[in-house]
Amino acid sequence: MNELLDRYAEVTGMDVINHISQLAAPLKGMKVVHVNSTREGGGVAEVLRKLVPMMDALGLDVKWEVLEGNPLFYQCTKGFHNAIQGFQIDLSEAMLEAYETVNAENAERLRSVLEEADFVFIHDPQPAPFLSFCPNRRGKWVWRCHIDCSRPYRPVWKYLRKWIHSYDASIFSLAQFAQFLPHHQYLIAPSIDPLSEKNIDLPEEEIKGVFEHFGLKPDLPLILQVSRFDRFKDPLGVIDAFRQSRKMVPLQLVLAGGGATDDPEGGKVLDEVREAAEDEEDVHVLLLPPDAHRTINALQRASDIVLQKSIKEGFGLTVTEAMWKGKPVIGGDTGGIRLQVVDHFTGFRVRSPEGAALRIRYLLHNMDKLKEMGSRAKRLVLENFLLTRHLREYLALMIGVLHGLEDRIDMTR
Repeated sequence: MNELLDRYAEVTGMDVINHISQLAAPLKGMKVVHVNSTREGGGVAEVLRKLVPMMDALGLDVKWEVLEGNPLFYQCTKGFHNAIQGFQIDLSEAMLEAYETVNAENAERLRSVLEEADFVFIHDPQPAPFLSFCPNRRGKWVWRCHIDCSRPYRPVWKYLRKWIHSYDASIFSLAQFAQFLPHHQYLIAPSIDPLSEKNIDLPEEEIKGVFEHFGLKPDLPLILQVSRFDRFKDPLGVIDAFRQSRKMVPLQLVLAGGGATDDPEGGKVLDEVREAAEDEEDVHVLLLPPDAHRTINALQRASDIVLQKSIKEGFGLTVTEAMWKGKPVIGGDTGGIRLQVVDHFTGFRVRSPEGAALRIRYLLHNMDKLKEMGSRAKRLVLENFLLTRHLREYLALMIGVLHGLEDRIDMTR
């Protein structure tokens, strides 16, 4: 057994690893390529950073390629991201031309790798046109959407759909995100890696050290939100919830996050957050580097309650991370958060700053309930949202796509 797989077996049990190995056996030696738009920042990069080595450990020949863009390209793709999540976004001809040109240039750069692959996984809208620029492909191509696509802005989705419809399959995180496409669609929720620096157990002194390092008060309850500085994460709503909560209970708030190379709006949102927090003594806005994984881990373990008050969310890996550390999560009642935060069981789902403030106060006044919810949250992640489950479903998809409809029973008929 591979050393990496042995380490996962210590967390999940050997039966899980044996099952994965059996699924991977008929795929050994196959060439697999993943393509996305950044190696740092955001959940897609985090998942690929661990999924690719796991596939490799199982005997697949795996590569991870990254699309290289320019500012106008990223402005366009950020518009796609917002439009897919329901905002009315008008994209100029210049933006769309930049989008298509960058994709054509990158596809040309990677053509030999892509056309020789047995499987190509294209992640999100940024590299979606790659398939159209690889006419001599020999393998199967799958488009993986990590975004809440439940109610996209139709003119933009119509434009994107012309690039996506020719794929052999597509993957969405939840059933309600799926769109009408002329190929098979699969549902695969994202996952976290229990062996990464962001999720491993830490020494108690390292956890306590974040209080001194960031000027936090050890005697005050700590509320935390970790996310990119993105309006869909509603950091201003989190600050509002904090202000309402502290009228009745003393506490402190940390908003921690970083940027991503494919998000041109992050700096502007960060400025807005800093302005909103500048008169609040116990609000700490932390811009962390992309490799601050242990710092985020320590902050999550040091916190009493974790928030993810998103108004749109494809999945929310920071929710999963916090639950893995035994923390109850107060999350927005949207997208993939609904899949993780079981209301009144592993945390609370809310739709307003007032609702978040109410739940913060409730948990801080009921510490037994807080710990009980945190324990349930960790168990839920162990059983449903670790990398091993994610990998198992990718392997099952690959076998299904490779063999078409053979030997499969449609249980919906």
